[in-house]
Amino acid sequence: MAGIYIHIPFCKQACSYCDFHFSTSFEKYRTRMVKAICKEIEVRKSYLKAEEIFSIYFGGGTPSVLNAEEIRQLVDSILSNFKVNPKSEITLEANPDDINAERLEDWKKAGVNRLSIGVQSFRKQDLDWMNRAHTVEEAKSALRLAANYGFELSIDVIYGLPNFTLEDFKNNLDQVLHFSPAHLSAYCLTVEENTALHKAVEQGKIVPANNEAQSEQFDFLVAYLQAKGYEQYEISNFAREEKYAVHNSNYWKGEKYLGVGPSAHSFDGYTRSWNIANNAKYMKAIENQEDFYEVEELSIYDQFNEALLVGLRTKWGVAKHRLPKELLNTEEFRQGIEEFKAEGYLLETEEVFLLTQKGRLKADGIASDLFILAD
Repeated sequence: MAGIYIHIPFCKQACSYCDFHFSTSFEKYRTRMVKAICKEIEVRKSYLKAEEIFSIYFGGGTPSVLNAEEIRQLVDSILSNFKVNPKSEITLEANPDDINAERLEDWKKAGVNRLSIGVQSFRKQDLDWMNRAHTVEEAKSALRLAANYGFELSIDVIYGLPNFTLEDFKNNLDQVLHFSPAHLSAYCLTVEENTALHKAVEQGKIVPANNEAQSEQFDFLVAYLQAKGYEQYEISNFAREEKYAVHNSNYWKGEKYLGVGPSAHSFDGYTRSWNIANNAKYMKAIENQEDFYEVEELSIYDQFNEALLVGLRTKWGVAKHRLPKELLNTEEFRQGIEEFKAEGYLLETEEVFLLTQKGRLKADGIASDLFILAD
């Protein structure tokens, strides 16, 4: 169930909360970048050891700024160098302002069958301080069009926003549900350093929501979506009729994936690698056949801790066979497991460790408390 992630480091403008790797001044080298990514796909074709590909994911940045020919080049490059299952999920992250009938038709022809649309909020005041490029009406129009063209839809929203009440959140969710997406991702706003939002908070221009308000909205989110027929299969992800995101699910389950493009990460089960997070240096290294990524061999401690961190966030939990046996039954780990079970945060079966609903609110903290560090 291997997958390929393509990082497109282009954005029309910088959202105030985003700390991902991207550039807003890309027009003069976009063709060169696409060519470099295609070359990386060819160079790294042996990374997944001929495993069949079940997901291709265009992330960013904003992949929807690419034109049809650029997307087609990238997909064709993957098809030429990897064994891709005919029923693979091919997802494109898209901003509402990039979506129109012509582009949707072109994306379909290029093989894209799933769109992850970054709406974030249906309130104008939120879109303004976020510095989003789209309007509320553009978001609604984009969702209607995408549904009419038969794409499987995932909609992204953010909660825990400044000056954002529980009623505001309910109104946002109601507008999302009006379009009946198969999938919904809801992320709690975090104020990342070196972002415009962080600077605005420091200057007192924006007052972030407190932890109590964010927790209240999370609890409401889970209960409200479950009542509407959506299953919470990961802390921030919900699906109807088991329409789980194949790419992300495989990541959480510890499947192998190759990441191409500047700053992209890859994982083969035993090592993790990451590409240069600089567009100019990345293209130059690819063109000159120089090293463009670093590799870290994962110790049994790394493998153990990463499996806990990602697996505990999901409905499937952490399969015990994924955890190195040398650490699974240590006194330190067993003591932590028993304590969280006694507190009602964790369940254990013969095969897996699972968080309860109560535990999901503290997922990352529970995982980190269970980490085992090398002596």
